[in-house]
Order: sequence, then C-alpha cells, then structure tokens
Amino acid sequence: MKWLLRGLLALLGVLVIAFLVFRTPDTDPAAMRAKYGGPPSQFVAIGDGVRVHLRDEGPRDAPAIILLHGSNADLHTWQPWVEALKTRYRVIRFDQVGHGLTGPDPREDYSTANFVADIGEVADMLGLTTFILGGNSMGGKHALAYAIAHPERLNGLVLVDGSGGPMLKIARKGEDKKDSGNIGFTIARMPGVNLIAEQITPRSLIRQSLEQSVSVKSVASPAAVDRYWELLRYPGNRRATLARFSQPYDPLGAAAIAKVQTPTLILWGEEDRIIPVEAGQWLARTLPASTLRIYPGIGHLPHEEAPAATLADLEAWLAQHAPPPKQG
Repeated sequence: MKWLLRGLLALLGVLVIAFLVFRTPDTDPAAMRAKYGGPPSQFVAIGDGVRVHLRDEGPRDAPAIILLHGSNADLHTWQPWVEALKTRYRVIRFDQVGHGLTGPDPREDYSTANFVADIGEVADMLGLTTFILGGNSMGGKHALAYAIAHPERLNGLVLVDGSGGPMLKIARKGEDKKDSGNIGFTIARMPGVNLIAEQITPRSLIRQSLEQSVSVKSVASPAAVDRYWELLRYPGNRRATLARFSQPYDPLGAAAIAKVQTPTLILWGEEDRIIPVEAGQWLARTLPASTLRIYPGIGHLPHEEAPAATLADLEAWLAQHAPPPKQG
C-alpha cells in the first residue's frame, strides 16, 4: 500500500512538472494592444460592458461595409480587402466577443442572438442607417442571422465560406478523412481534453490548425500564426472559445434563409475542408437573390488566399448594389 501511495505521488509530481513546463499563459493585454491595436484601431463601448476593438476606414460619405471574421480569427483577416476598398468605401471591421482585443463577453453570452445584437450596436454607435454586411465562416452565420432579423438595414450581404446553413460533410474522392477538418476545432469540442487546452495551447497546434484551414499555405505565415496564437491567449479568449464549442451547432432555419431578399454574394473556396463547397451551393439555391462564385485551389479563407480574384468579383457586385460616390 505504501509503495502504491508513493507511486501515485510520483505520478502526480510528474504531471505537475509537465503542466508547469508546457503551460502557455495568457498574453499581456497591454502588450497585445500595442502590437495589434495601433492606429487606426479604436476601442469603443457598445453596451452590456462590452468594449469592442474596431477599425473604421474610408470616406464617411461612402457606402459602408461591415466585415465579420471567423471563429478564432480577428479583424486583421480582412486586411487585403480593406487596402483595396478603403479609398472608395467606408470599411468597418471589429473583433467579435471572445476574439482578438475585444476579449470575452462580460455575461459569457456566446449565442447567435448576442452576436447579432452586437452588430446592430456597432452600426448604431457609428451612425449607420443601412450598410453592406459580410462575414467569413462563423462571421458568415452571424451576418446571415442579422439579415434574417433586420433586412431593412442591409443593402447587401456577402458570405465568404459562411456557416449558418446545414453543415454538409460530403467526403470527396481521394480525400483522407482522418486529415480533414481542423485539429484546433476538433480539440475544442473534446470533453476533458478541451479543458487542458485552456492552459496548454502550443504554437505548433495553432500553426497546424491554420495550415489545415487553407490551401494556399503562404497564408499560414509565421506572423499570422503568431497573431492567432497570441490573440487566442488574450485573457478570457480561450475560455470563451471552449464555451462556444461546448454549444451544439444550431443551424439557421432553411425557411428563414429562403425569405432573405437581400442581394447576396456568396464566395467559396472549392477545397474548403471545414465547410465544404456543397454548403455554399446549398445557400445559393436557397437564397433567392444570390450570386455564387467558387475558387478552385482555394480553402476556407478565400479573402486571404485569393484576394485579387475575390476582390474582382466583390467590386463588380458592389458596383451594381452599392456603387461608390463618383470621384471628382
């Protein structure tokens, strides 16, 4: 019995030492704001104790576009689009609660309804009556949910590999099912293991997760991996991530989606292994005023993987539905 007790104590000691060695602590908020929140960033209160990190660029009299990032991403994901659009459009992007420099929701409310309410509060705070709303992945779901709830405020909707509809998991010929999806998202859904991830989040895991999300591997640059890794460890964001992934997936109703009359541009990477292109095709069939563009050789982040191609389609669509003011 004495030897068993000594063995258990030794094992406990090894586990404690391993935890201390491999633990990745939260990042320092001030350091993160200095690194990722410089001009033109703003930190503004929108209600319920939320202080949102946002960027608002471009002419104030131009058509406004609000862009929503995906799960575990942040407003920097839209940088290629912003650089191209901000001379003719007012481009707004913000870190949604539980992400980036906004940090966790004070009420720990990560429901779709709360994300939708935040969109409206940001628009109200900026004095926007109507606007174009776009989103990638999780942000696409929130954009689509906003279109269902508040169609009167939208001039257009842009869904980039957006969630929200039925999750169509259709295996492609020749695809290794064991290597599909995203390891980071998988771990976040695993009971027990996900709790460890709140304290032990190696950079290599974030690198692998980002590389699995894209087909153009240059998007998973060392700087991008650092940003994802550091902002995931912004105080409260890891716990918020676990809270979001602990909730069952709640797709938006097909009948509600079919009633959306807002002009919609759907952009999709043909090689998306997180939300397959079949999901985009389903949205195109269901949304009555939609246009679908599919990009061969592109994964889950077309706006970063193929900025020139996606911008060409976006700007042609914007010229029809929200033309910028004539210059000169």
